[in-house]
Amino acid sequence: MNITVDNSPATPGRSRSRRVAIIVRSTVQVLLALQVAVGGVLKLTGDAAMIDLFTDIGWGQWLRLLVGVCELAGAAGLLIPRLAGLAALALAGLLAGAVITNVTIGANPIAPAALGLVAAGLAVSLRHRLPWPAPNR
Repeated sequence: MNITVDNSPATPGRSRSRRVAIIVRSTVQVLLALQVAVGGVLKLTGDAAMIDLFTDIGWGQWLRLLVGVCELAGAAGLLIPRLAGLAALALAGLLAGAVITNVTIGANPIAPAALGLVAAGLAVSLRHRLPWPAPNR
């Protein structure tokens, strides 16, 4: 039985930078969850702008309701540590679809593009929490 003891001195700079990174990532998760949840609530409550937007898309109001539910589920998933990585990945995909749709109908794609990039960055940052194994584990 071999027991290895790590006698190397603790590196306070490394642990502090790790804590700062966790705080920043957690803050981004909460802010993204709030932003996406607001969009989901607006879709589900029948906000006039959302009704008009989905009328312009031309697929019917059922899509507005589906997207609203997906946004609320994604926002909730971002706040559950075990689901956060998968939720960020799913939201990145949903927001990529929103960008394509906005470009197609002539709406401004900047907001969903920015949120999608944040969600994609979170998905990369939380890749260790995804349900499938990474090749370098």
